[in-house]
Amino acid sequence: MNYNWDWSVFFKSTGIGDEIYLDWYLTGLGWTIAVALTAWLVALALGSALGVLRTAPNRWLSAIGTGYVELFRNVPLLVQLFLWYFLVPDLLPQPLQDWFKLGLAPETSAFISVVVCLGLFTAARVCEQVRTGIQALPPGQIAAGRAMGFSLPQVYRYVLLPQAFRIIIPPLTSEFLNIFKNSSVASLIGLMELLAQTKQTAEFSANLFEAFTLATLIYFTLNMSLMLFMRLVERKVALPGLISVGGK
Repeated sequence: MNYNWDWSVFFKSTGIGDEIYLDWYLTGLGWTIAVALTAWLVALALGSALGVLRTAPNRWLSAIGTGYVELFRNVPLLVQLFLWYFLVPDLLPQPLQDWFKLGLAPETSAFISVVVCLGLFTAARVCEQVRTGIQALPPGQIAAGRAMGFSLPQVYRYVLLPQAFRIIIPPLTSEFLNIFKNSSVASLIGLMELLAQTKQTAEFSANLFEAFTLATLIYFTLNMSLMLFMRLVERKVALPGLISVGGK
């Protein structure tokens, strides 16, 4: 293919104020990171609580966790996003509807919707990782904790969860990276994150290959940096005898 690459396009004016195309990428990257990190906090907190419910001896609590996982894991992410953005606001009381639709800036309402969607969707996946980590521990851990006078919530808090999280860091890393990649669905509801800014750059500049190549490099660099950081964390918190680090 005979194509003349023009990487200087990112330093050219967009025709909108003093902005250059690179400014669009930086803005989009900021939204991508904000969406992913906020949604990850929701997913980690909720997923951990659901993982505890899934392993609780009470069958009703376990059923709640199971029902949540089956619901959110088996409905496509895009369907959930459209439900949270288009349908759920219409089910709110009128004052909240007016606040969400008229009181907030469009990018803010889109941000809230995609964070809730990604957070709840990923929580179902985190829940299964936490459940697996808890069940991987020796069954005598609970009995030992109870023998020391801990209540069941204290056994989870001080005995089971600290060990389980060390074991499941590798699969949690995968979910952490996925939430950054899944944040690209926000472009479908008008949030100008990295993918949306890439498409806008390609349309305005007519430099399709350069636009998407730069976006690919940004996504790759971001995810590789996160993966290396999480590998460092994994090595620091590894429990000898329960988890092998670096394939050893």
